[in-house]
Amino acid sequence: MASSPLFFCATLFLLCSFANAQPPALTLTIVNNCPFTIYPAIQPNAGYPVLERGGFALPTLTHRSFPAPTAHWSGRIWARTGCTYDNGRFSCATGDCGHRLECNGLGGASPVTLAQFSFHHGGEKDLSSYEVSLVDGFNVPMTLTPHEGKGVCPVVGCRVNLLETCPEVLKLRPAPGQGPVVGCKSGCEAFGTDELCCRNNYNSPQTCKPSGYSQFFKQACPATFTYAHDSPSLMHDCSSPRELKVIFCH
Repeated sequence: MASSPLFFCATLFLLCSFANAQPPALTLTIVNNCPFTIYPAIQPNAGYPVLERGGFALPTLTHRSFPAPTAHWSGRIWARTGCTYDNGRFSCATGDCGHRLECNGLGGASPVTLAQFSFHHGGEKDLSSYEVSLVDGFNVPMTLTPHEGKGVCPVVGCRVNLLETCPEVLKLRPAPGQGPVVGCKSGCEAFGTDELCCRNNYNSPQTCKPSGYSQFFKQACPATFTYAHDSPSLMHDCSSPRELKVIFCH
């Protein structure tokens, strides 16, 4: 029996629809529960587009949601703190990106608490991978919360305010020895040795080892990366989440 033209057209439409199907929409939400304004910054990895012009102000107890790219994207998000305008010059005590409000692809000055992402990979599984890293130090508590994903999609991060317990040698203040602690540096940033920075002869899983400084971060926040070759199991793959929340402070 011959197929009707109507059946053929409907079948062709369905085939084309499946061929051009986009991954489910993913929303990124950044929440500021800190008792002060933060300036979230977003940096794509090389070759990916800048989101939300790379940065904005987020007053205390507010949030901002925006769509994630529908194609594969990877990058990082952090909070800038202690930001001021002085004589037309914007600058931040932590996380500063070249004295700009909108980072537009620039990285930030450490120490910062980092969220790192890779969206829409893994083919039909449509994985979104996420982690919280203290490899570059700490400036504000942060957690990542996925919603409506499939598979193992834990809440991860560092809820503890490490500025209160940061070792003296790692403390960052606005001026040397003066003012409040605004960041907690990594051992690498504080001392710059190849061993602590996992550089040169120490740049492999066999030679890059945790230090006493990275152990300070690990003991307080075990679900975070704390040195360059920390366990890959700390990166979580969640299938088709509808939303990922980056929550600063609690």
